[in-house]
Amino acid sequence: MFGLVGASAPNPNTLKAPITWFHLPAMSGAVSGAAISVAIVLSCVGTLRLLNAHAQGWKPDPRILFGAGACAVMALANFTPIGSSDTASYAAYGRIAALGGDPYVTTPAQLGGVYAQLVSDTWRHSPSVYGPVATWWQAAAAFVGGDRPWLTVWALMLANAVAFLGTGYLLIRTAADPVRAALLWSANPLLIGVLVGGGHLDTLVAVLAVGAVHMARRARGWHTDLIVGGLVGLVCCVKISGALVGVGLVWPLLCGGAWQRAVRVAGAGVLTLTVLYAAYGLHALDPLTAASHMVSKTSLWAVYAPFATALAGPAEAMASVSILWPLLTLGLALVLHRYLPPEAPPVVTVPFALAFAWILAAPWTMPWYAALACALAALFCQLRLTQLLIAATAVLSLFHNSGGHGW
Repeated sequence: MFGLVGASAPNPNTLKAPITWFHLPAMSGAVSGAAISVAIVLSCVGTLRLLNAHAQGWKPDPRILFGAGACAVMALANFTPIGSSDTASYAAYGRIAALGGDPYVTTPAQLGGVYAQLVSDTWRHSPSVYGPVATWWQAAAAFVGGDRPWLTVWALMLANAVAFLGTGYLLIRTAADPVRAALLWSANPLLIGVLVGGGHLDTLVAVLAVGAVHMARRARGWHTDLIVGGLVGLVCCVKISGALVGVGLVWPLLCGGAWQRAVRVAGAGVLTLTVLYAAYGLHALDPLTAASHMVSKTSLWAVYAPFATALAGPAEAMASVSILWPLLTLGLALVLHRYLPPEAPPVVTVPFALAFAWILAAPWTMPWYAALACALAALFCQLRLTQLLIAATAVLSLFHNSGGHGW
């Protein structure tokens, strides 16, 4: 059903310009909204039932699950993005970079033209909040697309699909339970609809994070630590939220007294981050400051902020949110970690707890942010928290499926 909505673009739940090769008649807002909502609910229920059936003894061939998921992924990657207009922002930033501009200074509105017209009002006047690796990824797609934004978006969708499948392959090969890993990622219709259908960069975050966690579990010497740190640095250079992975990998080392390993991992990560950001300069971090003051409508801070503003003023309210949400994230992570299986390695469970807590506590939270937590959850077994994670992703998806129109 996600594919039907994408194939009937343009409609209120897709990007404003269709890029599909197989095109259906355009849907009305009511029909497309109902269709995607039903798809989200059915995908959530289906995923939960499959995971429960597996917990009760059902053991399909993970290769078949991966193959079925791959067919759905590649099909959806050829449809117009659904659920948000983030791919239009990616394309615009990529076009700026491909033309030799600086996407951390130049906004899509300043770029103008057909690229800017596709970007939602929320981001049209904002420079890029993504890291340099993401910018180069976007610029490569824009180089292919040229002055045809639909082709740039299509290239981004295909690249994103490859990243999704790469994550699924790594999970099946490295997870203790390949079937569960396939059900939670490769053959998860909700994640396919949200991440692949939306074309979000979080799939690239997930594949790099899974690689870092896998290398950290091997722990075969100082060179492995440097690779882990380098991968963490790359994750942060896609989206700064990748720092959750770094904290989650370093913290168990510190608690275990492995100070030298912690220093090597942290040092390699910071060095990678510094070198790659040096390509643009420290001003590339400036847009993150403005974005950090944004509060999404599904965040608990959307309830807190108006009251705090009325009592203390807008500046003080946002300052309190900036202080309180990291503390709440840490507190929730500690609570979540208590419910994780003790036999699971901390290099997996600690990053998972932080990633899940971040989804629940961050001021700006979106359903595709669940990519990191879902990828890490596939590496160990804990049914109830996994069910809660899937349900939370579905709820966020129901509130954020407008295709970038009006939110």
